[in-house]
This record gives sequence, C-alpha cells and structure tokens, in this order.
Amino acid sequence: MTTEDRPRGGPPIAAIAASLQHQRRRAGLSLAEAARRAGIAKSTLSQLESGTGNPSVETLWALSVALDVPFAQLVDPPPPRVQVIRAGEGPTFAAEHSSYVATLLASCPPHARRDIYVVSAQTGSDRESEPHMPGVVEHVVLSTGRAMVGITDDPVELHPGDYVSYPGDVPHVFRALEPGTVAVLLSEHS
Repeated sequence: MTTEDRPRGGPPIAAIAASLQHQRRRAGLSLAEAARRAGIAKSTLSQLESGTGNPSVETLWALSVALDVPFAQLVDPPPPRVQVIRAGEGPTFAAEHSSYVATLLASCPPHARRDIYVVSAQTGSDRESEPHMPGVVEHVVLSTGRAMVGITDDPVELHPGDYVSYPGDVPHVFRALEPGTVAVLLSEHS
C-alpha cells in the first residue's frame, strides 16, 4: 500500500483489513470468537475486515491483545527501504473518548520488538489505556506542552525533554496538561 491508497493522515484501512483477516486466521479464531475476545461487536470486526470500518485506537488495541500481536502489526504495511514521514502524515488513530491522536512512525520489523509513535493530545480528556500484551514497556519523551504520563495510579508530570518508562501491561494514562501537547512514544515488546 502506498500513501496514495489512504487519506492523508488517516488509518490505512486496506492494510488493517488484510492484517486483521490474516492474524485472525493465523490464531485459528472465528470472526465471532475474535470479536468476543476483543470485547467488540462481531459486525464491527466484520466491517473492519471488509475495509469499510473506521477503527478507533481502543478497538485496534483490543484486537491486538485478542490476537496476541503488536498493535503496529495490525496497522502498518512493511515500509520501503528508505522511509520519510513528514509532519502531519502517517497512519493516525484517534481515541474514542479523549482528545488523543497517535501517529505510527515506525512499526516493529520482523524479529525486533518495538514500535514508535508521535502522540498529540489536548487538555480535558485523558487517554486511559487498558493493559497491552504481557511484557510491553512504554517509553515517552515529551516534546511540547506538559502531561501526566504513566501507570494510572501513579502518573508522572513531564515537561519538554523529560522521559518516562513504565509497564504497558497494566492500566496507564496520558493526560495533557496544556493544549497542543506532543510526545514521542516507543512501545517495546518483550
């Protein structure tokens, strides 16, 4: 898939559809069972697999956990040898219940175990994440603004240039404290 195959900055719907079908079949799950494990409607998964849905980041994370694959493996086709992602481009995923947008910058290549995102968040709505797969560790470097980031029960206030790492396999939060807060997030899979 090329950038021409998807709306600028939008999720790569065709890649997500193909990946969901492949990963669900690889796991030996029916459409109904995969949807049940992810806590979503069977019709939602059917739409996503047919390329007609518009998935939220929560839905895709739930599916990645249910299918036991890294999030980025569901959403990003293999990159070319040289890849440039300009500001405002790349596959983006908005949260359902908060003003939080994650743009995948680099997915984990085969036999490596990390994904890199740029996160944009606004004040007034926290991004509360359910636990990811066991062993996931998230690393965040704040670029602009201020944010409370980390384990839900004990987040840390970050300022530009600050770094925090925390287990991603427990509930965690990203709370923007200033409008236009931006961070780089690296998700490490063990």
